[in-house]
Amino acid sequence: MTYLQNRREFLKTTAAAAGAVGLGLPGLACAGQSPMTILVLGGTGFIGPHMVRYAMSRGHTVTLFNRGRTNPHLFPELEKLVGDRDGDLAALEGRRFDAVIDNSGFVPRHVRDSAELLADSGRYMFVSSISAYKDLAPDGITEDYEVGRLEDPTVEQVTGQTYGPLKALCEEAVQEVFGDRANIVRPGYIVGPGDPTDRWTYWPVRTSMGGDVLVPGTPEDPVQFIDARDLGSWMVGMLENEVAGVYNALGPVEPMTMGSMLETCREVTGSDAVFHWADAGFIQEQNVFFPIWSPTTGDFGGSNRVDISRAIATGLTSRPVADIARDTLEWWNGLGEEDRPGGALRAGPRRPGTPGGQAATTESMLEFEAALLAEWAERA
Repeated sequence: MTYLQNRREFLKTTAAAAGAVGLGLPGLACAGQSPMTILVLGGTGFIGPHMVRYAMSRGHTVTLFNRGRTNPHLFPELEKLVGDRDGDLAALEGRRFDAVIDNSGFVPRHVRDSAELLADSGRYMFVSSISAYKDLAPDGITEDYEVGRLEDPTVEQVTGQTYGPLKALCEEAVQEVFGDRANIVRPGYIVGPGDPTDRWTYWPVRTSMGGDVLVPGTPEDPVQFIDARDLGSWMVGMLENEVAGVYNALGPVEPMTMGSMLETCREVTGSDAVFHWADAGFIQEQNVFFPIWSPTTGDFGGSNRVDISRAIATGLTSRPVADIARDTLEWWNGLGEEDRPGGALRAGPRRPGTPGGQAATTESMLEFEAALLAEWAERA
């Protein structure tokens, strides 16, 4: 596989994992807003709990529908409907809600089934992905940019090649059923405490370790991500105000570079980390992937320059990156052995096929990084 094919597979798998007490939204929270009934399809993974907590804090009545397997201890006070997106929607029959939030849909058939069954509900908000676009090459991709297409639209296997186009078909299913009552949210990297992928978490954690840190690209390379808490509160705010349409959901609201992001991580952690910047050509030649960062040219050249002006106009805000780094590191440091056996990061510099997650160790990651640093030093 080429570097770009491998990177597409890498982005798909980490995005899928991510899909498994926000800030208020200036200008969106309406005085005297009537409480809503909100159904969340999922709700107990990573992004779901943040939007559920925010909706509850706003006085809305929240119902959860899922298989009851992920964090079943959460929200004992809420109504929980048990079922499966793949053919077991009986618990939803005859139900109507003011709004539906679907953050667990990956297969168009599943999404269409739930949308049709809930067609009498007020609104349907589907969490898609910027991977739905046909590519991420140009700068400033807007919501009108062409989405990806499958040669066989009946395919249901989620792979690096099908993940994005399948999301696009899911979007179309929601829009066909709900029309102007549909809302499509396309996030990029979703970060913050609780992130199961460690994609952004890698940077504050690695910086806190100090020493020589290998960093891809240049300090001026752009970077985009959104805290799950900001995403959740913004989404609930749009439902409250019946805002429809398609929206890229990324941040920070003020553009950020890799250099400023890492300097913030160093300030927050108080470490002695020294950043060594290796150019994109070397990184691609080594066929190494780094979380969050992408080359500024090629199929992913615009993945960190996506246009978010439409979302900002509806009230999207982003908390200070220093707060995200501090909260994320505090969460990470509070994990026990049962949460993270061996203390291994699930993300970091690694080549395709390298065991990740629980199979990798911090020591092996640092050894690999040191070897790359030595190779880069010889080149430089």
